[in-house]
Amino acid sequence: MATTDEIATAEEIDRRVEAADTARRLKRSAAAKQVGELAKTRSELAAQLDEVERQLGEVLADASDVLDIDELARFTNIPAADLTGWLTTRKPNRTTKKKKPAVTAPSTTARGPAAAKAPTNGLASVPREPAAPRADTADTPERVTAGVT
Repeated sequence: MATTDEIATAEEIDRRVEAADTARRLKRSAAAKQVGELAKTRSELAAQLDEVERQLGEVLADASDVLDIDELARFTNIPAADLTGWLTTRKPNRTTKKKKPAVTAPSTTARGPAAAKAPTNGLASVPREPAAPRADTADTPERVTAGVT
């Protein structure tokens, strides 16, 4: 058991706690700074990689009339799947959009009921018969169909 001479004073306890907290705070701060810097570097590298892949896709698309993917794979030792991936995931060139015609207000004239239209394929519509019950439904009650007139 400790004697009263060995027990730290209140001031000594405060100093020790503060020293421990300072060391912990410094470690936490250093870790947070390192994570932030690495995340920033990763983001910059990802942007560079996206740009390189976009350029690869453009070059592949431009060369597609003189060089196919399999031939390029043989020449470069790059798997055809990688080449195809770069080609298909490239962003297409931006095109100018055509203006859509202005939307006009709906007509205020009353319309009559819609007339039945004849089929455009030249075949008359034939009513369908109800489906026959399945053989594997032995436990279900028999289905009764009602005639519609």
